[in-house]
Amino acid sequence: MRTPTIGGPNPERPRMRAVVLEEFGVEPVLRSVERPTPGRGEVLVRVEASGVNPLDLKIKAGAAGHARVRTPHVLGIDLAGVVTEVGPDVARLAVGDEVYGMAGGVGDLPGTLAEYAAVDADLLAVKPSRLTMAEAAALPLALITAWEGLVDRAGVGPRQLVLVHGGAGGVGHVAVQLAAARGATVFATGGAADQERIRALGAEPIDYRATSLDEYVRSATGGEGFDVVFDTVGGATLDLSFAAVRPYTGRVVSILGWGEHSLAPLSFRGATYSGVFTLLPLLTGKHRAHHGRVLAAAAELVDRGLITPIVDPTPYHLGAVGEAHAAVASGGRRGKVVVDVRATPEPAGHAHGPGHTQRDGD
Repeated sequence: MRTPTIGGPNPERPRMRAVVLEEFGVEPVLRSVERPTPGRGEVLVRVEASGVNPLDLKIKAGAAGHARVRTPHVLGIDLAGVVTEVGPDVARLAVGDEVYGMAGGVGDLPGTLAEYAAVDADLLAVKPSRLTMAEAAALPLALITAWEGLVDRAGVGPRQLVLVHGGAGGVGHVAVQLAAARGATVFATGGAADQERIRALGAEPIDYRATSLDEYVRSATGGEGFDVVFDTVGGATLDLSFAAVRPYTGRVVSILGWGEHSLAPLSFRGATYSGVFTLLPLLTGKHRAHHGRVLAAAAELVDRGLITPIVDPTPYHLGAVGEAHAAVASGGRRGKVVVDVRATPEPAGHAHGPGHTQRDGD
């Protein structure tokens, strides 16, 4: 996929607006850049909405070396939108299809905080029909991460006991619903304020501040341990996970297993550990079709009412990405923050929110 040209206007190429990170550690700017054209295996998507992930904030700060981003860079990882053009060798999608996907924003792939994105068709699927564009844009990274952990790594199925650490979070609330949709009995940790939300998602809530590991393993599993522990927190929580699984057959899966951890508690139980790195297909170009297949399979669950994203109702547009990022950083949001790309006002030659300047080419 080719990076959109960020620089002086080319009168022969159509333009679009995009949120560009010009250097790490500063606020991105809303700029005019060349509209991409789809290459072989790609489609051009008119972006309707883009979900904001904590990873976006780490990339902006220069604190996500694993994302392999170089500036200047168009930010944004998730999207929902409409296919407007199909490149050579694309048979699965057509002009007019409403799609969603984890489409860029890492490595050398331009992001989704833009009016258009040229995307590898393998990374996309037709969006769930019961969701709005904003709801669909809230799902891809969280959904693929949860699927790779619970389905691909752990093989979650009926009658299993599953513990989700961080069950009210962005990935956690999707993981709870996915595990329940596959027939598991689900428990999830969270703070006191998260208990009712976790229960509404279909899990038995555990207040991790008020309940010890021994207490909830005993009450939930009779002291036998969970069949699967899905960790979205990392650190000390991952260490606790190793002591919470069932001996011999237990599986721990973490999306944040980046620190130094002793595997002794897990080894003494004869259980297994797996890590999830959802960015790998985007960074390497390999196994991208699996992302599309996951999203297509998950869309069926969504349309059956088994998975529903929680979206923060606060409206944001491309000129207010700084405000959207601040909402994610604050932790006070009421669901996944989504930027409504179509709602972005036309350029008026003035700042669009704190730290953002409209620039035409320069």
